[in-house]
Amino acid sequence: MADAEICTEAEITTLVHHFYRRVRQDNVLGPIFEAHVADWDEHLERMVRFWSSLLRRTGTYSGTPMPRHVALPDLEGPMFLRWLDLFGQTLTEFDNPPFVEQAQEFARRVARSLWYGYQISHQPDQPPMELANVSPGQY
Repeated sequence: MADAEICTEAEITTLVHHFYRRVRQDNVLGPIFEAHVADWDEHLERMVRFWSSLLRRTGTYSGTPMPRHVALPDLEGPMFLRWLDLFGQTLTEFDNPPFVEQAQEFARRVARSLWYGYQISHQPDQPPMELANVSPGQY
């Protein structure tokens, strides 16, 4: 299957909407997102474009997510692991192994990149910690 055919736009839309429903209901991540997302419809549309650009190579997303995430106060490594866990839970709803595998890989890359950027911005004199070395049991 070519990259552009790994999934449909409908699968991406379902993934994004179901994932963020989980995020909003989560006792750790929910309050963070609710405090910083002013327009959920717009956010979900942007996230569909983001994931469509990654998974289908549509080029529909243009933006710089790092500054928005770096500006958030008090993020910790286990929160990124929780985000990945909820993403993985959402992917179990799909019967499309290539899509699930590629989406999970991109999610790991996104979480790792944002966590690195966050650490470098907030603790520039310390080496960044790998997500693999973060204790997931904090939450």
